[in-house]
Amino acid sequence: MIYKIFYQESKNRNPRRENTKAMFIEIEASNELEGRIKARKLVEEKTDYNVEFVELLSDKHLEYEKETGVFELTEL
Repeated sequence: MIYKIFYQESKNRNPRRENTKAMFIEIEASNELEGRIKARKLVEEKTDYNVEFVELLSDKHLEYEKETGVFELTEL
């Protein structure tokens, strides 16, 4: 499953919408909830990022992200 993680680069600053970034990670999970939990935990353990939201990408959403040229899987 591919998840899109919305995050701020620092936990020490107040979040601002304009500074929100996104990354894509692949997680092996038995269901969506387990995948969201694993994705959040992985990002929080490996980075200093402030995770705002974790979203499972549908096939159509994934195709759209690939078409826009923004899609790149992040290895943590």
